[in-house]
Amino acid sequence: MRLLVSSATYRQSSRARPELAARDPHNRLLARQSPLRLSAEQVRDVSLAASGLLVPHVGGPSVFPSQPAAVAEEGFDNKWTASNGEGRYRRGLYTYIQRLSPFAQNVTFDLPALSRSCTRRERSNTPLQALTLLNDPVFFKAATSLARRVNCDNSDDAPQRVDRLFQIGLSRVPTDDERARLVPCDETQLAAARRDDPAANADEAAWVAMASVILNLHEFITRE
Repeated sequence: MRLLVSSATYRQSSRARPELAARDPHNRLLARQSPLRLSAEQVRDVSLAASGLLVPHVGGPSVFPSQPAAVAEEGFDNKWTASNGEGRYRRGLYTYIQRLSPFAQNVTFDLPALSRSCTRRERSNTPLQALTLLNDPVFFKAATSLARRVNCDNSDDAPQRVDRLFQIGLSRVPTDDERARLVPCDETQLAAARRDDPAANADEAAWVAMASVILNLHEFITRE
């Protein structure tokens, strides 16, 4: 694995260069890197890692992350009791496999059929995936934790907070255009939060929404 990921071929950029269009249009000769959306388990893992919620403990029994009760009820006589404590935020590798009603998040992100072997996972791009990243309780909790992490680091400076969001989520600083779009977005979210619930912490609510934007980016869930 170390030899593979440190090779010159693997470490190439995925940018499609004009000089390769005729020689290797479908990248069969590995003339460049191929962008690859993360697997179902990894999508959840990177969100928890960015938020600081991921429990890195290795080994131990399977865990039962929280999911809607209706999912388990679809299978015959199935029971899914959500784990407490750190069991809720362990790596997807440790999620209990229940063939009759598999973990719903994983299915949304193309978990293969559990009744047969799989040599290569299919990867789709659907609106349901974006809705899951925005609204699922686990991803909302990750966005909340990420927002608090950013707010603690950068007081009230919106441009610095945006920079920190990008550094944590995307391992880079935003472009001038991205910063120009997101800094005013903070004011819009603040106004909406104050209007919807005057008693709530409007600043925190606004940055939860900003963190959700980062967690929902194609760049965040794609290996380039």
